[in-house]
Amino acid sequence: MSAKDTLCQMLKTLGFEATVTEQNYEDMLLLDIQTDEPNRLIGRQGQTLGEIQYLLNRILHKGDDSVPRVMLDVGGYRREAREQLAKRAVELADKVRRFGDIMEMEPMNAYDRRIVHQALKTDPDIETHSVEVDGSDKKVILLRPRRQASTSTAT
Repeated sequence: MSAKDTLCQMLKTLGFEATVTEQNYEDMLLLDIQTDEPNRLIGRQGQTLGEIQYLLNRILHKGDDSVPRVMLDVGGYRREAREQLAKRAVELADKVRRFGDIMEMEPMNAYDRRIVHQALKTDPDIETHSVEVDGSDKKVILLRPRRQASTSTAT
């Protein structure tokens, strides 16, 4: 059974009437869900959508690591969230550049951290580091001024 078919069956079992389209996105498969109940499917801060995505990936990868990872979206929710997260990271980087202070972003999952690291990877002035949060599977990202290589020589 394909990823799309598996997701459609899951959604039907959960009581959602939905249409699913698929496309390749980076190194994964993006399944975009159209439904009359997007908020119910997304959940608070995308938690329900994330949990369905987790379960779908567990089902698909059971015994077959060659299957591409699947990312779920509902009516562009994830796309918009990615854009907002990248924008917030750039704004914080500007504050770091302006004031020279270390800034900390809220705890986030691996997918969101990757978005932040990608958004700032080419910034010559900013370093990003993920730091564990005690008692959580999430990590915060610290943004700080990039350390410049020493150019002085000892005589």
